[in-house]
Amino acid sequence: MPLSKENVIAQANAACKNTLMETLEIEVVDYGDDFLVARMPVNSRVHQPDGVLHGGATAALAESVGSFASHIFIDTEKFFVRGIEISANHLKSIREGFVYAKATFVHKGRTTQLLDIKVTDEDNNLISVCKLSTISLPKQG
Repeated sequence: MPLSKENVIAQANAACKNTLMETLEIEVVDYGDDFLVARMPVNSRVHQPDGVLHGGATAALAESVGSFASHIFIDTEKFFVRGIEISANHLKSIREGFVYAKATFVHKGRTTQLLDIKVTDEDNNLISVCKLSTISLPKQG
């Protein structure tokens, strides 16, 4: 029986305890059949020295939401997911508020997955465009 949207979001957020995602205050906020959305506050904790969102924090948000998306759509009893490559093009800076990362699949293969991740601000302005490749590897019995 598939999990409800609320259960998927709750489980994803519970998995963030004592991780980088908790440190960056990344929170999964939406989920559907082919996407996952997470948000992160933009404040001094994720700023560059000149007071704008650090590209590394943006990449961490994108990899987190993309890896969660891959994880949700595989059989986690048999496989685990690892990110193998990420790219990010930063298009606009932001100083405060929230950024939202929406991960959607470009390719959902048995072994490798490719995700498109759009990072936007609260007004839906495009901040960054990211691509994440993940790999599903069999767990050892």
